[in-house]
Amino acid sequence: MITSPAFRGKRYAVLGLARSGVAVVEALLASGATVVAWDSREEARAAVSGVTLADPLEIDLAGFDGVVVSPGVPLNKHPIAAKARAAGVPVIGDIELFALARPSLPPHKVVGITGTNGKSTTTALIHHILETAGVPTLMGGNIGLPILSQDPLPAGGVYVLELSSYQIDLTFSLDCDVAVLTNITPDHLDRYDGFEAYAASKARLFYDMQTSRHLSILVADNGAVSNIADEIEPYREWSMLETDPIGSLNKAEGWTGPQSDWPALQGPHNFENAAVAVEACRYLSVSKSNVAKGLRTYPGLPHRMERVAEKAGVLYVNDSKATNATATAPALAAYPAIHWILGGLPKTDDLDDCAPFFGHVHAGYTIGQAGPMFADILRQAGKPVTESGTLAQAVNDAAAAAQPGEVVMLSPACASFDQFKDYEARGEAFRAAVGAL
Repeated sequence: MITSPAFRGKRYAVLGLARSGVAVVEALLASGATVVAWDSREEARAAVSGVTLADPLEIDLAGFDGVVVSPGVPLNKHPIAAKARAAGVPVIGDIELFALARPSLPPHKVVGITGTNGKSTTTALIHHILETAGVPTLMGGNIGLPILSQDPLPAGGVYVLELSSYQIDLTFSLDCDVAVLTNITPDHLDRYDGFEAYAASKARLFYDMQTSRHLSILVADNGAVSNIADEIEPYREWSMLETDPIGSLNKAEGWTGPQSDWPALQGPHNFENAAVAVEACRYLSVSKSNVAKGLRTYPGLPHRMERVAEKAGVLYVNDSKATNATATAPALAAYPAIHWILGGLPKTDDLDDCAPFFGHVHAGYTIGQAGPMFADILRQAGKPVTESGTLAQAVNDAAAAAQPGEVVMLSPACASFDQFKDYEARGEAFRAAVGAL
């Protein structure tokens, strides 16, 4: 695990004992800190030792060096924020503890990736390219294992961190050698006072923490990203990737092959993710051949345009992570002949973001609560639709209709909670249904 003398003799309260909370407790104790910990679940409290079990809301926080909370704690509603502020104690997360531990780690670099969409793929892709090049690297943050639970890298290593806005809200001193903003679109507005506040949360990674000697990479997709670029341009080395992802890759001539050589990186959104990864890895001095090899061998992430199987010439793609129309649109753009499985618990009453790519849809197969509504939208667009109802039935219906060279794709444009506990369970059900064909 990652430990640091910076925590020795200090006092911390830890609220939330899921994976990252347990990692925080263990790292702080191993560093010589005193820890008070709490979780509303009795089984979670029983899983930690060496701490004082007490709810931070019910104790005097004066003299504590920090209250460490899970990113899932809504600071705009939870009373811990006001109580800690009254005691003059910062509310922080595990990424801030990592940032504070950095001076005691072997010399290294940090790549931080944030954005509404694409950050997981971009994080995993950069990490994969570095591994391909033989660079010591760890991946953490909002993906994989908690960063504090992993062993420190040797000198010359690169930590690649996916950072949600919630994690950035709890971080104050993470100076990324490379900071990436993939895009900003409205999301998580229940936690923020409007879209501008949400965008400002992302921007803190660049404005408040990154120093002038380091690189910022931003993808130009809308006014919010451009506004951030305008603010940092005068004093920061930075790279604004063009809206056209092909143009942005052309900036790195000789670094990449054609996208057809990257089986797990299909679609315009993945071209954009690849452009960011190329720019970041070039800055980190990765060779051209290793970048090209990394793009070619990247395996992809589960439930994100995951190539599940090819049967009778038909490709089956699991894009269960696409829980809104904005996320589904680039998946539709990736293939020219799609049997599209969509539906679930709707976040909106339209598919407007997907409409420009309806020409790629041969037929729709709707499921879940949104099924009838989405079926009407597709029929109005002139598309044949089967109201399958369930995912297993939709896979069978699509498989019966698909021809060699076509794609059956689950990209629901909806949350999963009407029929599944989460998008992972939905994706696993798709895999199982395909396997049963």
